[in-house]
Amino acid sequence: MSIFASTFFTNFHLIIIDFLLIWCILSVLFYCYAIYAAITFFADTRAIDLEFHPPVSILKPICGLDSDTYENLASFCQQDYPEYQIIFAVQNSKDPCIEVVDKIIDHFSDLDILLIVSDRVIGTNLKVSNLANAAAKAKYEILLLADSDIRVGRDYLQRVIQPLQDKSVGVVTCMYRTLTQGWISTLEAIVNTEFHAGVLVSNIKENGIKYAFGSTIVIPKKVLEAIGGFEAIADYLADDFQLGYLPVQAGYKVVLSDYVVEHVQISNNLVDAIKRQIRWARGKRVSRPWGYLGLIFTYGVVTSLLLLIATDGSILGWLGLSICWITRLVMAWVVGTISLKDPIVKKFIWLVPCCDLLSFAIWCFGFIGNTIEWRGQQLKLTKDGKLLVQEDRSYELSIIN
Repeated sequence: MSIFASTFFTNFHLIIIDFLLIWCILSVLFYCYAIYAAITFFADTRAIDLEFHPPVSILKPICGLDSDTYENLASFCQQDYPEYQIIFAVQNSKDPCIEVVDKIIDHFSDLDILLIVSDRVIGTNLKVSNLANAAAKAKYEILLLADSDIRVGRDYLQRVIQPLQDKSVGVVTCMYRTLTQGWISTLEAIVNTEFHAGVLVSNIKENGIKYAFGSTIVIPKKVLEAIGGFEAIADYLADDFQLGYLPVQAGYKVVLSDYVVEHVQISNNLVDAIKRQIRWARGKRVSRPWGYLGLIFTYGVVTSLLLLIATDGSILGWLGLSICWITRLVMAWVVGTISLKDPIVKKFIWLVPCCDLLSFAIWCFGFIGNTIEWRGQQLKLTKDGKLLVQEDRSYELSIIN
């Protein structure tokens, strides 16, 4: 039995090494493909038709104060674009962000700006309720949705609207680079290099993405009506995902714009930042379960470490680790620094391996549990991504925004 057991464990050990080696190779292939996808996407220069400028209604759901709230909101009021309106929507009449919006309205008195204060709720996702309340006052056919922590340049509106010249396009969305304050926000920004790589790969592999991001969503009213309006997504955690996914199901295309917005992020508490990342991970898991599972092949840093340990520091182990880490760093540089022009990635690229280890832990934890706390509400996440209000205030894990 001793010899049999020894043989069994030896063979099992070799199988583990082979598995980890294949995993490393697949990770390297993903990194290389992401580099190719980034170069290809941003090398494709898109012409700007200055004569195409349909009027746009910008919807801004707001709740509380973000970092640099005034600067973020004001950037949408400084567009080199002939005709647009901005509608800010908030639930609570005592929300501190109202004071900031009042300043915006006063400082940009020549613009068509409206503040909607309404406690009307159409679902468990209060952000979507804000959007629905704002949309009721939208004058124009084309709607643009953007989170309150997004900042843009003067040419933003003119550029993101361009793909709508193609009538088959139902949604336009944007990637983002992060402006951070503090080392915790820096870690979160570095983690995003893996996220954006996956987006670029998906965009080429699937001939266009099938989802959208809260950083920017341009959607005509007719497309929104075709999917059932905001009421159709009012109970979903990943409302931005649904605003891309449902139009695709209705026969429209989602276009990833080459415009990169700025996401202003500040995190003062590591625990809260990790919990927020886990909440997002769970949202991805229920929205794209197979895509979420496929992320296993993006963690070459982890795989190569396991291979090094499994081979007792052999030449094969060190070779696998070196190739994986170098390729991962090159991918981070091409995607983050060259393509997205992210200053955080450029300055702290040496943190990528550490952030990948953290990201892997968050990915694993994303499989566990289905309860969250979001902006003071205790919610349960269903298998299809909807949110249910928790009657019982006890839950296994709180994800605090």
